[in-house]
Amino acid sequence: MLTRSRSGYVTLFLISALGWWLFELLNFRTQNWYYDGRQFFSDFLYFVLASLSFSAVMPAVFGTAELVSTFGWLKGIGRGPRIVPTRATLLGFFAVGWLMLVLLLLWPIYFFPVLWFSVYFILEPVNVWLGNRSLARYTAVGDWRPVLILWAGCLICGFFWEMWNFYSYPKWVYQVPFADFLHIFELPLLGYGAYLPFSLELFALYHLVIGLLRQEALQDFVQISPH
Repeated sequence: MLTRSRSGYVTLFLISALGWWLFELLNFRTQNWYYDGRQFFSDFLYFVLASLSFSAVMPAVFGTAELVSTFGWLKGIGRGPRIVPTRATLLGFFAVGWLMLVLLLLWPIYFFPVLWFSVYFILEPVNVWLGNRSLARYTAVGDWRPVLILWAGCLICGFFWEMWNFYSYPKWVYQVPFADFLHIFELPLLGYGAYLPFSLELFALYHLVIGLLRQEALQDFVQISPH
């Protein structure tokens, strides 16, 4: 990705830091994770170091996804169900996304899982309406391989992130209602499922920002189609 476009790669880090702060804001309501050791840093230093860490999320996920896209088994996957971005479908996605967000904010103890869905359901229609790149380009023709590639890339990253975090300090610690069992490192087993929709949210967030910045040349910077 770096050799493809140096400026595009740097932009990816900047958008990544901005994107993860959005999830930190949502977590302010759900309190599903906190940072043990945060108390040793001033607010300014914490912001700088956290932003630096957050900036690696999108490059890691998209870079790993591009690696996954080279795997030969993907070429054997045929067409799946088609989700055509009709007006009704997009409005439905948009409405469901906002409904999930409202439920999350009102009753976070019960609806905390939708934190990992609401952002995508809201932004996917917006990207289509604005003419930005979206996963609808692929699902409209039944090509689910880019979705599988993003899922696999994010799960691989998630495994290593959780592993490296386990013996780190400072570190993040989870507080997950109703699912705090069968841990793999700090994260409960069911929590790994959140990495799947999270990858789609990252894709949508990236292309929304790229579109708003009018960086058309970077709309296809992330290459997630099978090679």
